[in-house]
Parts: sequence; structure tokens; C-alpha cells
Amino acid sequence: MITTEQRQKLRGWFAGRLPDDLYEELVDVTVDREEITVIGRIPAPRLAEGAPATEREAAVQGRVQEFRERTREARIAVAREAEHRFGRKVSWGVECAGERVMYTQVASPVMTRLRQPERQVLDTLIAGGVARSRSDALAWCVRLVQRHTDDWLTELRDSLEHVQRVRAQGPDTEPRSAREKHDTHNTQGTQDTHDDHDDHDDHDDHDDHDDEE
Repeated sequence: MITTEQRQKLRGWFAGRLPDDLYEELVDVTVDREEITVIGRIPAPRLAEGAPATEREAAVQGRVQEFRERTREARIAVAREAEHRFGRKVSWGVECAGERVMYTQVASPVMTRLRQPERQVLDTLIAGGVARSRSDALAWCVRLVQRHTDDWLTELRDSLEHVQRVRAQGPDTEPRSAREKHDTHNTQGTQDTHDDHDDHDDHDDHDDHDDEE
């Protein structure tokens, strides 16, 4: 579970590390166990007033592609540093004229076991043309839950962060003397185990010697 403080530190690192002329504004930095996603705003293309929607859409697509190619080396350099520092892959995206476009993202496999009624839900989605496979149907279900329970998920994450903060602030409930006694007992038990192991090895060596003779 990534805490709010960790997210803030991560966002701060990217805000300081990204070249000043890369984005107009750093919009979002999200992170999970496998991936960091960085999204920034880029300038919208200049078009004549009253340009049709199809022209605007094509212009945005062209601007997004131009930005991707032009900034590739700079983004790769930042991603390498971030991957070494945070142990996660970095994905990129942009916002342009109100549109959000993602570049390549990490697709991590998630293994699960489903009972027949749950499998039937996935098979129904496949039969209805909503999904191409069970894995595709399961991903569709996750996106549906995310869309309709976003507030609840946010509240759940906040609650988990609160639990982690309280747990981290908890006292060491075991007295020092008891802990030292426990460590001493463990050390003695380890030594006894080593002695028994040595005796066993000596016996095995003797048996091997008899076999050779």
C-alpha cells in the first residue's frame, strides 16, 4: 500500500527532475507496486477559429505524436533514474486540449481462481461481444467497478493509510529485559542445534568410511 506521503515525495521528485520545458504543467503522478505513471499538460495546437471537430481531433493527435518523438530521449533518461531509485517501471502520458492520451503502460498478469457462477459472468460478457476472452472480461469488470465505486475506493485507501500511520506510531510493547532474555535463549538454542548437526555429520562420515571399506 502506497501512502499519501510516499506519493507526495514521488511527485516532488519528478517535479524537480523533469526538464522545465518538458510539460506546461505536471498533472498527475500515480504509483502502484509495479509502475509509475507520469502525466503532464502540453500546449494545444493553434487552429483557425471555428475549425471543425475532425480537424481539431487530428491536430491534437499530431501534437501528441510530435511531443512523444521530440522528448523521447529526455523521458528515457528520467525513466532510467526513476526505475533505479524506486524499483518500478515508468509510463508516460499527456493532456492536450482536454484530451488525455497514454503511451505504453505496464500490463501485469494477475492470477485468480473463480467458481462457476463467477466464470459464467465472464463467459456471458464474451458471448455478448463485450470481451474477447476471460482475462479481457475480468479486466472489463475491474474497470466497471473502478468507474462506479471510485469514491468508495478512495475512502478505503485513506482508511488503510490511517491504519499504517497508527501502526507505525505504536510503542515497542516488549520490555528490553524480556527481549534480551528471548535473544539469549534463541542463541543458545541455535548453538545446541549446531552441536547436534556436527555430531550427526561425524556419524555420517563414519558410516561413509565403512561403506568404502
